[in-house]
Amino acid sequence: MLYPFGTEELQTILMQLDQAIYNHEQWSKALNRTLICRSLCDQRDLQQDAHRQCQFGQWYYHFASIKLRRLPAFVAIEGEHERMHALAARLLVTTATGKPISPYDYDGFSQALERMRLQVHTLKRELNEQLYNRDPLTGVNTRIGLLTELREQHELVKRDVQPCSLAMVDMDHFKAINDAHGHSAGDLVLTATARYLLDHIRPYDKIFRYGGEEFLIFLPALDEQAALAVSERLRQGLADCSFPIDEKTTARLTASFGVARLAAHLPVEASLDRADKALYAAKSAGRNSSRLWSTDL
Repeated sequence: MLYPFGTEELQTILMQLDQAIYNHEQWSKALNRTLICRSLCDQRDLQQDAHRQCQFGQWYYHFASIKLRRLPAFVAIEGEHERMHALAARLLVTTATGKPISPYDYDGFSQALERMRLQVHTLKRELNEQLYNRDPLTGVNTRIGLLTELREQHELVKRDVQPCSLAMVDMDHFKAINDAHGHSAGDLVLTATARYLLDHIRPYDKIFRYGGEEFLIFLPALDEQAALAVSERLRQGLADCSFPIDEKTTARLTASFGVARLAAHLPVEASLDRADKALYAAKSAGRNSSRLWSTDL
C-alpha cells in the first residue's frame, strides 16, 4: 500500500531519489573503470558495510523519509543493493591480485546490478503514479485509472483465479459538516476518513475517490459475503471515530456502504452500477448501514 504523501513532499522525495540514482550510476561507472583499467579502487568498496558507505546507501539509510521507508518497493531495494556491493567487492579483490575475473563472477555482479536498478525504478514508478494519479487531498487513487484497474481484476475473475468485490462508500450527511463548519472542515473530515479506511484494509486492497464524499474500495480475493463483513467492520469503526474540526471542536460522522461482487459475465461498469444501487439502498434504509446487491434492489 502506498501511504499518502503531500504533493510537495512527493516532489521532494522524487528529486532526492533522482539524485540517489545519479550517484549510483556514477558509482557503477567508476567501478567499471577500476575493473577495466586496473586502477586503484575506492577502499570503501571493500568494506563489509560498503552498501552503507556509498552515496546511494547514505541516502537510503540516513536521509530517506520515514513514510518512504514503509513502502514495500523501498524495502525491497535493501537486499539487492547489499548483494550487489558484496559481488562488486569480490571483483575488486580479484582484480587487485592480478587474476582475471571469471565470467561467472562478472555475470553475477551484472545481474545483481540490473536487479538493483529494477527495484529502484519500480519505486520511482510507484511514486510517480502517486504524484499524478492520486487525489491530492485524501491521498487515495483518483478515478483516472479506475476502469483500467477494474478490468485487470476482471480478467482474474473471468479466469477463476480469484473473486473480487467492490464496496462503494458514501459519507452520511456530509453537507451538514460543510454548512456548519465550512469547507476546510469538510476537507479535514474527508482526509481523516480516507486515512481510516487506508489503515484498516489489507495492503493489497485499493481505494479510489469516486466522487465528492464517495470512495470505492477494491477487495480482491473476497466474495461478496466476506466483503460485506469487511464493510460492516469499517462502517462500525468510522461511526466510533471523532474527527477534529479545530482545537475545540470534533465531529462524528457515519458512512453507508454498498457491496457487489465483480461479476465475471458482466462488463465492469455493470458491477459498479450494482455497488452503487446497493449503496442507494443503504442510504434509503436510514444510512449508517451496509447493503449487498441483490436482484430485488
